[in-house]
Amino acid sequence: MVSLTGFNIPNIRIATVIATASSSSSSITFSHNVEDHKETLLSQFNVGYIRCFITFCFKIERVCSGNSVCSIRGRKEEEKKVVREGMASSIQLHGEDSVVLRVTHSNLKTFNTDIRFSLQLTVEGVKDKLWKKCGTSVNSMHLELYDDARNDKIADLSDNSKPLGFYSPLDGFRLHVVDLDPTSISSGGWLEDTSLVEKYQISEEAYNKRQDTFRKYKEKITSHVPATAEAKISDTSEEELCANIKVGSRCEVEPGAKRGVVKFVGRAESLGPGFWVGVQYDEPLGKHDGMVKGVRYFECPPSHGGIVRPDKVKVGDYPERDPFEEDEI
Repeated sequence: MVSLTGFNIPNIRIATVIATASSSSSSITFSHNVEDHKETLLSQFNVGYIRCFITFCFKIERVCSGNSVCSIRGRKEEEKKVVREGMASSIQLHGEDSVVLRVTHSNLKTFNTDIRFSLQLTVEGVKDKLWKKCGTSVNSMHLELYDDARNDKIADLSDNSKPLGFYSPLDGFRLHVVDLDPTSISSGGWLEDTSLVEKYQISEEAYNKRQDTFRKYKEKITSHVPATAEAKISDTSEEELCANIKVGSRCEVEPGAKRGVVKFVGRAESLGPGFWVGVQYDEPLGKHDGMVKGVRYFECPPSHGGIVRPDKVKVGDYPERDPFEEDEI
């Protein structure tokens, strides 16, 4: 128990401060207004893992006159109240006893992360926390503290026994890890540069012999997929269909029974192998004006042109529809 007690000074407010500490019992005299020195006391007692409860829990009573001596009398209710306040202050200090540092590494160029550290954690404890994140052993690690905002190196954290708070780090400071081991796994880019990793290679012949490859799976699936109608129609069959389709013929195109006039019959290499039929629709149901992929196959108004396979076109008596033909009679 550490106590501060006022003594024998008239006209000065005297108070008693009680603190719980890990040190041995001792007594300190104080001859000023304790309230003015609260922050100083807190900082002094909050060192070396000491949980400090500073309380101002006694009421001062003047019991003599002139150059009288002040005595202190405790009151239980007031003591309980102030002890509670002291505990709350201790909890608040504990929350403020940490700092967020940006950590970088000498060997890992992409390693750049924010980590929260307790100010009471020793430098050795900081290193132990970092090796799990970057792979550098505690014995091979040297730490440097930087304030990048001022482009200034604050300190070398060379004493493993000192707490991190000894070096006065602030949120946003950079903690740089220097790997002193020349044989470290992180040296030479081995944890970042994938080009340094030896790749497994297999010859084409050996790959074709395997039955569990994607290539075999694709061949199996393809063999079970029925050919499309387009694939079934041979080049000869398309040519026979086109023989009955003449430019200028009225036609109807499926799907949708779209009517129009045949404007083109022949091959269109930019669209794919085989034969194609270009149609100018009566209504703006098309996709272009006869030009596809930079090649003009015929002329028609915008959005009236379409090019389809010949099996989608039927020629015959397909007059242009009267827009009023479905009106009531």
